[in-house]
Amino acid sequence: MSTPRQIRLSEEVCLAAERKFVPQFENLESLVEFVLRELIEDKGEALDRAEQELLEQRLRDLGYV
Repeated sequence: MSTPRQIRLSEEVCLAAERKFVPQFENLESLVEFVLRELIEDKGEALDRAEQELLEQRLRDLGYV
């Protein structure tokens, strides 16, 4: 694991996150790390919105939708 860094978050956001999510996580830091890892993970499955619209238009043009 790399060296931890500090970030600043508003007290309001921290308290709300702790109330809602910390029972499922060890602490606020583990919650934030989990969320950031999920956001940066490249799953390669999700189409961006433009690709999705193009695909839907092609399916409509072919009469499938």
